Amino acid sequence: MSSPRLTVVKMLMKMDSSESYSNLLLDSVFSEADLSDRDKAFAAALFYGVLERRLTLDYIIEQNSKIPFKKLDPAAVAVLRAGLYQLLYMPSVPESAAVNESVKMCKQLKCFSAQGFVNGMLRSFIRSGKKISYLGMEPEKRLSVEYSCPEWLTKKLLDEYGTEFTVKALKASVGKPPVYARVNTLKTTTDKLLAELSRCKIPASAYPWLENCIKLEKSGDIEKCPPFRQGMFHVQDISSQLCCLTLRPVVNETVLDVCAAPGGKSFTLAELMGNNGRLYSMDLHDMRVGLIEDGAARLGIKMITAMQNDAAKFNSELPQADRVLCDVPCSGLGVIRRKPEIKYKKPEEFAGLPEIQYQILETSAGYVKPGGTLVYSTCTLSRAENNDVAERFAAAHPEFMPIVQQVPYAGAAGDSMRTYCPDENGGDGFFTASFRRVK
Repeated sequence: MSSPRLTVVKMLMKMDSSESYSNLLLDSVFSEADLSDRDKAFAAALFYGVLERRLTLDYIIEQNSKIPFKKLDPAAVAVLRAGLYQLLYMPSVPESAAVNESVKMCKQLKCFSAQGFVNGMLRSFIRSGKKISYLGMEPEKRLSVEYSCPEWLTKKLLDEYGTEFTVKALKASVGKPPVYARVNTLKTTTDKLLAELSRCKIPASAYPWLENCIKLEKSGDIEKCPPFRQGMFHVQDISSQLCCLTLRPVVNETVLDVCAAPGGKSFTLAELMGNNGRLYSMDLHDMRVGLIEDGAARLGIKMITAMQNDAAKFNSELPQADRVLCDVPCSGLGVIRRKPEIKYKKPEEFAGLPEIQYQILETSAGYVKPGGTLVYSTCTLSRAENNDVAERFAAAHPEFMPIVQQVPYAGAAGDSMRTYCPDENGGDGFFTASFRRVK
């Protein structure tokens, strides 16, 4: 039987040395590792936890090491990160186990000289009461260490949104993210779905502030449960559901979802339309188009035409539409709690995105009928990708008027542009801007 801790440390080292996506790496390793379900659950929690808290853990290592951080053996650093995470954030793990297993891993990874160093640092941290000192730190540095978020990002959030929003967003960016789902109203009701999930021993509850939305308390391997296989719901965050409600499609309209894969928003739009009308659900990559087709088939949605299409280039074969959803590729700064590796990217990696986003938005506008609706959306909190793109579009296109699309949700301000702050008990960070073609 494999060791879950050693499996995690090896994955962490791989993440450091490559451009791997955390979820894909985890799936790949778990498919081959000889681990029990319990060990997999522990390993997943430790792996994602270390990724999420890496800056906090590295700060502790730096503060307690006489050797400069950059000169430390990468294997020892990975072991220390995992050990410190268990001591700080996994109260069910005995302190002795966290220390002893970490020292054992140094042997298994053949970094014998690090054994005493790892043992000494972890035991010293326990003796100090496992405290982190924030004395004399500037606000962006303190928030960076406290919530394991790079200083450039904490400063950006503070500058663009202020302290209250930033602290709320950062609090929501760590810890296990909530999982929400959209009830497939073509097949069932919220009450019936909850009863079915209860029969399958899957704890879930109706989300009180949004109709046809449920919260899955312990989703586990949700794709294996009968209600999922029978197409009674699809997993979708609250903010993505609100994005669909912002578009407000109705029966028998023609709707385009220009950047659709894996298809969650298209599915909700089709359900809102009662499976009546035409919905073109598109993606740049053929393989991802298949995901849309599979999901629509499972949910019993017949009205979706899934197809490969480049959203940045106008396609004259597409019809003029009553409503167009333009949910563009973005930096993902609103979904850090689901993809923690995003926050360790450099800001310059996102620099070219606003131009691509604007190009897709402008192309999408060409499909909107006079009197039709266009919604631009992202899952980021960067004003350069959100407000700036929407404002540039409005200034260049007087034929499109910003409009307020009401949604049945208390947290949605009465504005044509809405920024949703990530919430510990609510949705991911998100942005929508709504326009109507007036001529």
